Amino acid sequence: MEKRKVVVTGIGTVNPIGNSAEESWEAIRQGRHGITEITRFDVSDFTVKFAGEVKNFDFAEKYSKKEARTIDLFSQYAIYAADEAISMSGLDCSKENPDETAGVIISSGIGGIGLTEQEHDRGLEKGFERINPHYIPMTIANMAAAHIAIRYGLKGMCSCPVTACAGGSNAVGDAFHRIRDGYEEVMVCGGTEGAITPVAIGGFASMRALSHAESVDRASIPFDADRSGFVMGEGAGVLVLESEEHAKKRGARILAEIVGYGANCDAYHVTAPSPDGEGGARCMELALKDAGIKAEDIDYINAHGTSTHLNDAGETAAIKKVFGDHAKKLAVSSTKSMTGHLLGGAGGVEAVFCVQALQNGFIPPTVGYKNPDPECDLDYIPNKGREADLQYVLSNSLGFGGHNACLIFKKGS
Repeated sequence: MEKRKVVVTGIGTVNPIGNSAEESWEAIRQGRHGITEITRFDVSDFTVKFAGEVKNFDFAEKYSKKEARTIDLFSQYAIYAADEAISMSGLDCSKENPDETAGVIISSGIGGIGLTEQEHDRGLEKGFERINPHYIPMTIANMAAAHIAIRYGLKGMCSCPVTACAGGSNAVGDAFHRIRDGYEEVMVCGGTEGAITPVAIGGFASMRALSHAESVDRASIPFDADRSGFVMGEGAGVLVLESEEHAKKRGARILAEIVGYGANCDAYHVTAPSPDGEGGARCMELALKDAGIKAEDIDYINAHGTSTHLNDAGETAAIKKVFGDHAKKLAVSSTKSMTGHLLGGAGGVEAVFCVQALQNGFIPPTVGYKNPDPECDLDYIPNKGREADLQYVLSNSLGFGGHNACLIFKKGS
């Protein structure tokens, strides 16, 4: 089967550092993080105080009060980001409908967990047959993809990978392969999450996965020796992918090319990554093979970089295993130092940042980095981003359950 070239023609995001791709990129250039004290609920009795909340987001103002009442927050974020990406692409979705040539793949790790908490309390108080009649279609994780498909009439494949922190990258990679192999011409893809809630924060805190830092500037600090856990983030990142032929035929602006995708499983533990990074290493190798390039061709890695001890050390080991001597020349950074960890939304947002890095010739920093860890000894672009002529960038996503996904993007021609 002939493998077609696949290009990126639109990007959109809402996340803790910005409510658009442009606003987010400006924050990255400035090295400004979006970690603040949690405002969604009272954290007086919580040991975890900080999160990466989306700021000044009013779905009802842009859309309608009715939609805001009947669409859960994680889906609102996805719709918002998808609208930006589709608008940027200049795609007329009505022209794609008759032949079912366009589809949607949007991941979410937890879906509408906040509404589940609210409606459970309501059920205990008033009876469970008195809960919100919109509860089920608001909370199930595939609804972000469904809303986008319905909104734009996209009748191709519509799916939702639920692979924890790898989900957003799985969504983009699966969409890439769908187009490359001839199933669709266009895919709207990415990830979304809206899980800054008492149960979600409490659950991750109880397993000691979250940072207990006392300063927002020292909370999400990937690869730093003082890291103590990840910081929960929220938001969405969405891309419009097209076959190169389709994009050129309609005169679309090509932002970047997506050339490689790897996906596999550690098959090791439900939460801990393989200590030597073996699964992540194999995943990067799969992506390189899929792209048909050498390890030495990669200029920059947007690391999973969660700010947990096991992840950062294991991912560093995996990078050194795959890239050998070239690992010391590689630029490696974690944009989670600025956004926190968006779970199922992380891969989508980080894919947006990778495209912007290629477009602008700029490597995002790892902010908050102060104290080196002997186990993490690569060039993590500490605190200040760097101008660079980037040709290939790689994005890692490594999720609970051992789910790994890796994407490779190429500078647009």
